[in-house]
Amino acid sequence: MATTNLSNYDKATIPNAKNFRFGIVVSEWNPEITENLYLGASQTLIENGVQKENIVRWNVPGSFELIYGCKRMIENLKLDAIIAIGNVIQGETKHFDFVCEGVTQGIKDLNVKYDTPIIFCVLTDNTKQQSLDRSGGKHGNKGIESAIAAIKMAALREF
Repeated sequence: MATTNLSNYDKATIPNAKNFRFGIVVSEWNPEITENLYLGASQTLIENGVQKENIVRWNVPGSFELIYGCKRMIENLKLDAIIAIGNVIQGETKHFDFVCEGVTQGIKDLNVKYDTPIIFCVLTDNTKQQSLDRSGGKHGNKGIESAIAAIKMAALREF
């Protein structure tokens, strides 16, 4: 488990993102977490040169639906990368395991099938506090980290 803020990055090492277009698919489940992740991602994209009009946001009901939302974005929009934002918190049943496994494999499958990188920004934590700590709390904001990964992967497509 991370014990420090991992969201710090050296802006000088980030490719120029001025001409890139990004999609962000956001789960509506646990909005106090996913909205913070979205804010971290979108603000980071803008801070690194992306124009607001080049960021497309779609909402889906839950993390499991991220897969379909990302697939539809790929098929219908010209994007350089997509960020899938969600949050699954451990409960008392096996549902957590099934959702986490399904979302992970689904995003992986889309990355293999399509030429548009999809960045996995789905927090899968044991407690709500752990998710809060990773969505703008003491461990930073995984949305920021995902935006940096999206920029780097978009730049990689140019080779």
